[in-house]
Amino acid sequence: MSFRWLVLAGTVTALSACALLEGTPLEARDSLRNGIRDYEEGRYLEAFRSLRDALEEGLAAKERVQAHKHIAFIYCVSNRPRDCRDEFRKALAIDPSFQLDPAEAGHPTWGPVFRSLKANGTTK
Repeated sequence: MSFRWLVLAGTVTALSACALLEGTPLEARDSLRNGIRDYEEGRYLEAFRSLRDALEEGLAAKERVQAHKHIAFIYCVSNRPRDCRDEFRKALAIDPSFQLDPAEAGHPTWGPVFRSLKANGTTK
């Protein structure tokens, strides 16, 4: 897996995450930001913990989608394709119109997993 893909996907994700945080409890907002930051810096275990905390602390729907997406990315890069697929399913159950950003969609590890779910109707 290319580090360049991770950096590009992380940058796009960070920009989109800033717009999502209105109307969310402060603790959940901080956990989501920390999780995304840790993800972008390659600290996947810390990112996973923060993202799970954010989900438990009460994120709004769009933010839950972002948390599940990042957890899916972590599972994919950790060679856990079933868990990756399950997290993408959770994101799509919240928002069936959810799409990966172009840089994310082209990623060789999670791009095909996400596309297969979208092609097959996903939430099953």
